[in-house]
This record gives sequence, structure tokens and C-alpha cells, in this order.
Amino acid sequence: MSKSVEVVALVEGPTEKIFVKALLSPYLARAGVYMTSTILTKPGQNGGDVRFSRAQNDIGRHLKQRKETWLTLLIDYCGIKSDWPGYQESKRNTQHMSKARVMNEATRKRVNELFGDQDSERRFIPYVSMFEFEALLFSDAEILAQKLNVRLRDVEKILSRCGEPEKINDKSQIAPSKRLAVLSDRFKKTVTGINIAREIGIDKMRGSCPIFNEWITKLENLKH
Repeated sequence: MSKSVEVVALVEGPTEKIFVKALLSPYLARAGVYMTSTILTKPGQNGGDVRFSRAQNDIGRHLKQRKETWLTLLIDYCGIKSDWPGYQESKRNTQHMSKARVMNEATRKRVNELFGDQDSERRFIPYVSMFEFEALLFSDAEILAQKLNVRLRDVEKILSRCGEPEKINDKSQIAPSKRLAVLSDRFKKTVTGINIAREIGIDKMRGSCPIFNEWITKLENLKH
């Protein structure tokens, strides 16, 4: 294997693209894995309307472009539509880890059916986050409360009820983004969210979010 590994991340929107550039890319570079990102093609959309019928075109195009690069996804469970592989089955699972497994395995299987001739079995790593990007910001309650200028106990109450950041679920009124909006009207995903993420850091996110950690581990291991 070459001295470095290149990975393209297909991301849901502008915030995820900034997250890759500002945090994930420098973090993974320490392991010899170099990540760039591109937003999934959604004419007139900035995110939150992720259909597999659209995404598969981007997935296929990137797999065909450069045979030596890997491809991954960074999309929210909250944003995907019902045509996504595994979506209906995932709805029958109550546990977030099971939902993630179903979604990622079904996505991997469908991509291999469509693009197996592009070595997708080896080169494609799906990641559907539970349940939104904003869940990662609950990895450090103290930092989140401080940056939003809200009471620590209000953030801790959310975590106490849910158990861990990735369990803060996808129902419309209690998804991570909705909870942050209730906590503070100062929260803006692309600006405030990224600043909070920088302060928390990837290591703390990995420690609090096992599904996210599993994805990062897979990316790091591409070098071996």
C-alpha cells in the first residue's frame, strides 16, 4: 500500500463539508489518511433531503473516477428519505446501534450490487449518523452549555434522559437540532456548531459516540 490513503466523503450539506475540512481531515491526516469532501448533488438544496436515487449517481461517479481512492458517506439518519436502502427495516428497530447497522449494511449491499465492478466492496465505507450531526455536540455537556450560554443542568438533563448523544432521536420535536434550538436561539449549525465541535474535538466525540467512533476507526485502518 502507498504511504498515504485518499478518501472522498460525500456529505449532506455545507456544515458537514466544513466539519470534514476543519476537524476530520486534519485528524485523519495523522494516521496517513487524507480526506476531502463534496456535497451530494441536490439541485436547490443545502441538505436534509437525501434520496438514494440521487446519491447513487454521485456514488457511482466518484467510484469510477479514481480507482485508488476510497469513498465514504457522512449523512444524517434524520435527513434520508424512504427510498434509502434499509430505511424501512431500520424503522422496525428501536435501538440506535441496530438502526445504524441495518442502514449501513443495506447501503453497502446496494452499492455493491450497483457498482461492484468498481471494487466498491473494498473502496466504499457507508456511514449514516444517528441521528444528526448535532448529536456529536452533546459529547461534552460542559463545553456545549458554556458556548451556548445555557445552564449545564439543562444539557445534562437531555443526556440523562437519552443515555448518550447518539440516542437523542429523530422524532421531529426531540431531534438533536430541535433540542439545541430550544436551549438557545443563538445556535447556528454552520457557525456555532462548528465552533463547538472544534472546542470538543474528535477524541471526545469518539469517546461518547460509539457509532461515530466505529466509522473513524474504519477510516484510520485503511492505512494498514
